[in-house]
Amino acid sequence: MSIAENIKAANRKAGRFYATGKRKDAVARVWLKKGTGNFEINGRSLENYFGRPVSRMIVMQALEATEMTGKFDISVNVHGGGLSGQAGAIRHGISKALVEYDEGNRPNLKAKGFLTRDSRVVESKKYGRHKARRSVQFSKR
Repeated sequence: MSIAENIKAANRKAGRFYATGKRKDAVARVWLKKGTGNFEINGRSLENYFGRPVSRMIVMQALEATEMTGKFDISVNVHGGGLSGQAGAIRHGISKALVEYDEGNRPNLKAKGFLTRDSRVVESKKYGRHKARRSVQFSKR
Protein backbone atom coordinates (compact mmCIF):
# COMPACT_ATOMS: atom_id res chain seq x y z
CA MET A 1 0.00 0.00 0.00
CA SER A 2 1.37 3.44 -0.93
CA ILE A 3 1.68 6.39 1.43
CA ALA A 4 -1.24 8.18 -0.25
CA GLU A 5 -3.46 5.13 0.16
CA ASN A 6 -2.47 4.85 3.85
CA ILE A 7 -3.37 8.51 4.43
CA LYS A 8 -6.67 8.08 2.57
CA ALA A 9 -7.53 5.00 4.66
CA ALA A 10 -6.63 6.80 7.91
CA ASN A 11 -8.77 9.81 6.95
CA ARG A 12 -11.71 7.56 6.04
CA LYS A 13 -11.37 5.75 9.37
CA ALA A 14 -11.40 9.12 11.19
CA GLY A 15 -14.49 10.18 9.21
CA ARG A 16 -12.70 12.82 7.11
CA PHE A 17 -12.78 13.04 3.34
CA TYR A 18 -10.19 15.10 1.45
CA ALA A 19 -9.99 16.38 -2.12
CA THR A 20 -8.22 19.06 -4.12
CA GLY A 21 -10.17 21.34 -6.45
CA LYS A 22 -8.76 23.63 -9.12
CA ARG A 23 -10.09 26.44 -11.30
CA LYS A 24 -8.08 29.07 -13.21
CA ASP A 25 -5.11 29.79 -10.90
CA ALA A 26 -6.95 28.89 -7.69
CA VAL A 27 -6.26 25.69 -5.74
CA ALA A 28 -8.58 24.57 -2.93
CA ARG A 29 -7.84 21.86 -0.38
CA VAL A 30 -11.16 20.62 0.99
CA TRP A 31 -11.87 18.47 4.06
CA LEU A 32 -15.36 17.10 4.74
CA LYS A 33 -16.31 15.77 8.16
CA LYS A 34 -19.73 14.65 9.41
CA GLY A 35 -21.29 17.54 11.27
CA THR A 36 -23.86 20.32 11.30
CA GLY A 37 -22.97 22.35 8.21
CA ASN A 38 -20.19 24.61 9.49
CA PHE A 39 -18.23 26.20 6.64
CA GLU A 40 -14.71 27.52 7.19
CA ILE A 41 -12.66 29.02 4.36
CA ASN A 42 -9.14 30.14 5.34
CA GLY A 43 -10.37 30.55 8.92
CA ARG A 44 -13.41 32.65 7.94
CA SER A 45 -17.09 31.80 7.45
CA LEU A 46 -18.60 31.34 3.98
CA GLU A 47 -20.62 34.59 4.23
CA ASN A 48 -17.57 36.48 5.49
CA TYR A 49 -15.21 35.17 2.79
CA PHE A 50 -17.50 35.49 -0.25
CA GLY A 51 -19.41 38.77 -0.30
CA ARG A 52 -21.19 38.06 -3.59
CA PRO A 53 -24.24 35.77 -3.37
CA VAL A 54 -23.32 34.23 -6.75
CA SER A 55 -19.99 32.97 -5.37
CA ARG A 56 -21.73 31.47 -2.32
CA MET A 57 -24.26 29.79 -4.63
CA ILE A 58 -21.45 28.28 -6.75
CA VAL A 59 -19.78 26.88 -3.63
CA MET A 60 -23.03 25.27 -2.43
CA GLN A 61 -24.07 23.74 -5.79
CA ALA A 62 -22.41 20.34 -5.26
CA LEU A 63 -23.95 19.93 -1.79
CA GLU A 64 -27.40 20.89 -3.08
CA ALA A 65 -27.11 18.53 -6.07
CA THR A 66 -26.45 15.57 -3.74
CA GLU A 67 -28.85 16.81 -1.00
CA MET A 68 -26.01 16.87 1.54
CA THR A 69 -26.47 20.47 2.69
CA GLY A 70 -25.97 20.71 6.46
CA LYS A 71 -24.62 17.17 6.86
CA PHE A 72 -20.90 18.02 6.78
CA ASP A 73 -18.54 20.44 8.47
CA ILE A 74 -16.38 21.72 5.64
CA SER A 75 -12.91 23.15 6.09
CA VAL A 76 -11.22 24.74 3.08
CA ASN A 77 -7.76 26.12 2.48
CA VAL A 78 -7.73 28.04 -0.81
CA HIS A 79 -5.10 30.21 -2.46
CA GLY A 80 -4.33 31.73 -5.85
CA GLY A 81 -6.55 33.42 -8.40
CA GLY A 82 -9.47 35.69 -7.62
CA LEU A 83 -12.70 35.11 -5.74
CA SER A 84 -14.53 33.73 -8.79
CA GLY A 85 -11.83 31.16 -9.48
CA GLN A 86 -11.62 30.27 -5.80
CA ALA A 87 -15.38 29.64 -5.66
CA GLY A 88 -15.09 27.29 -8.65
CA ALA A 89 -12.09 25.53 -7.11
CA ILE A 90 -13.98 24.99 -3.85
CA ARG A 91 -16.99 23.56 -5.73
CA HIS A 92 -14.66 21.20 -7.62
CA GLY A 93 -12.99 20.09 -4.37
CA ILE A 94 -16.29 19.54 -2.56
CA SER A 95 -17.57 17.49 -5.50
CA LYS A 96 -14.50 15.25 -5.47
CA ALA A 97 -14.70 14.85 -1.68
CA LEU A 98 -18.38 13.86 -1.92
CA VAL A 99 -17.43 11.12 -4.40
CA GLU A 100 -14.73 10.03 -1.94
CA TYR A 101 -17.44 9.85 0.74
CA ASP A 102 -19.93 7.90 -1.39
CA GLU A 103 -19.28 6.63 -4.93
CA GLY A 104 -23.08 6.79 -5.51
CA ASN A 105 -22.80 10.59 -5.78
CA ARG A 106 -20.61 10.33 -8.86
CA PRO A 107 -23.26 10.01 -11.66
CA ASN A 108 -25.25 13.00 -10.36
CA LEU A 109 -22.19 15.24 -9.98
CA LYS A 110 -20.69 14.09 -13.29
CA ALA A 111 -23.92 14.87 -15.17
CA LYS A 112 -23.88 18.43 -13.82
CA GLY A 113 -20.18 18.82 -14.76
CA PHE A 114 -18.91 19.42 -11.23
CA LEU A 115 -16.21 16.74 -11.40
CA THR A 116 -14.61 18.10 -14.57
CA ARG A 117 -11.72 20.50 -14.01
CA ASP A 118 -12.47 23.66 -15.97
CA SER A 119 -9.23 23.96 -17.92
CA ARG A 120 -9.77 27.52 -19.19
CA VAL A 121 -6.94 29.75 -18.02
CA VAL A 122 -5.75 33.22 -19.01
CA GLU A 123 -3.73 33.29 -22.21
CA SER A 124 -0.18 34.56 -21.73
CA LYS A 125 0.88 37.98 -22.98
CA LYS A 126 2.82 38.11 -26.26
CA TYR A 127 5.73 40.44 -26.92
CA GLY A 128 5.03 43.40 -29.21
CA ARG A 129 1.40 43.46 -28.06
CA HIS A 130 -0.46 45.13 -25.20
CA LYS A 131 -2.06 41.89 -23.97
CA ALA A 132 -2.31 38.36 -25.36
CA ARG A 133 -3.98 39.46 -28.59
CA ARG A 134 -4.55 43.22 -28.30
CA SER A 135 -2.25 44.92 -30.77
CA VAL A 136 -0.81 48.42 -30.65
CA GLN A 137 -3.10 51.12 -32.08
CA PHE A 138 -2.58 51.79 -35.79
CA SER A 139 -1.52 55.32 -36.60
CA LYS A 140 -2.09 56.53 -40.14
CA ARG A 141 0.09 59.63 -39.76
